[in-house]
Amino acid sequence: MVSVKDVLAARDRIRANVALTPCPLSEPFSDLCGAQIHFKLENLQRTGSFKERGAANKFALLTPAERKQGVVAASAGNHAQAVAYNAQRMGIHATIVMPEVAPLSKVVATRKFGAEIVLHGLSYDDAYAKARELEQKHGYVFIHAFDDDAIIAGQGTAALEILEQVPDLEVLVASIGGGGFLGGMALVMKEMKPSVRVIGVESSLFPKMRAALDAGGPVLIPAATTLADGIAVKRAGEKTLPLFRKCVDEIVGVDDEEVANAILSLIEREKTVAEGAGAAPAAALLHHKVKGLTPRTKVVCAVSGGNIDVNVIARIIERGLVKEGRRVMLSVRVPDRPGMLAGVLAAVAAERANVLEVVHNRAFLSGAVGDTEIALTLETRGPEHIEELTRALTAKGYAVVRR
Repeated sequence: MVSVKDVLAARDRIRANVALTPCPLSEPFSDLCGAQIHFKLENLQRTGSFKERGAANKFALLTPAERKQGVVAASAGNHAQAVAYNAQRMGIHATIVMPEVAPLSKVVATRKFGAEIVLHGLSYDDAYAKARELEQKHGYVFIHAFDDDAIIAGQGTAALEILEQVPDLEVLVASIGGGGFLGGMALVMKEMKPSVRVIGVESSLFPKMRAALDAGGPVLIPAATTLADGIAVKRAGEKTLPLFRKCVDEIVGVDDEEVANAILSLIEREKTVAEGAGAAPAAALLHHKVKGLTPRTKVVCAVSGGNIDVNVIARIIERGLVKEGRRVMLSVRVPDRPGMLAGVLAAVAAERANVLEVVHNRAFLSGAVGDTEIALTLETRGPEHIEELTRALTAKGYAVVRR
């Protein structure tokens, strides 16, 4: 099992090549969560995630012969970029196997670091099997995403920084993929400050660590699709599981709706971009999954990564605005004759709602042939504003339906 001595050695080894990321107090999230919330911003690493720590340590430990052989890794994104970047930095050939469904932004980013990209299969497991095949065929050194002592020790260096940045912390909350990140940090916390309560956060669709702890060993979780793709691992690691048994106090789960809400809140309130896996711990805090917190409790929440496609962000923002009542679609049925649209829009303008889109529906409307349905997509101030707007339109005789 990895020791704190290994983590301390890793810190010295990677110090010049890995960023010391900030861990500021967030007043907006402290108010929302009812505790003093600090964010460890690992999304500010060169490749956008904590994975850089483990990869830098692993590469530093490669022998000259291993460097000459080249490396291979399997990843859906963040580990791929970390391996590719460190390989490029050290002049080592890297082959990265990624699932065919990996986010395009992560594939492009990995390729920019000079790695040879192989797209294979529909899941991480398919990519993993292919990477192992290439390891045997070409004699590459396989760089595991989490189940490797050097990787775990490298990831654990984040905890050493946290203890210096927030020495009086009481709770650490971080996401769980294969367990290398939180496993390494939990080891440090329980050895150097055992009073810290360590909370792991999993996607509710991939509770692989909880299942492994309950079963007494790693078990395979059924495949699924989740916004938190960075922690969509179907099986806990053989090396990380003992660290969780020994050092992690509790595991909670979050669903995609909660993660999406956290991504939007981080953007809007904290001015921080996080991917699904990086926002999962914030989701757990926002939705009060972590119990026993008080306004004085010092919490460090790890934002593990920020590599998210801008198209996904756009969809999250749009859905978030609808959920918060700041965007709404109202359908108004009126006689199909000149001036009716102007009347509806005048009523909307009087209530100070902003019109984003107008669509007429005639052909697919049931009822009187002479009617039309006007679908209005509106920007509003919130749920109360929507109610006021609906009442105003109804008072003018319009039949209004909220979509």
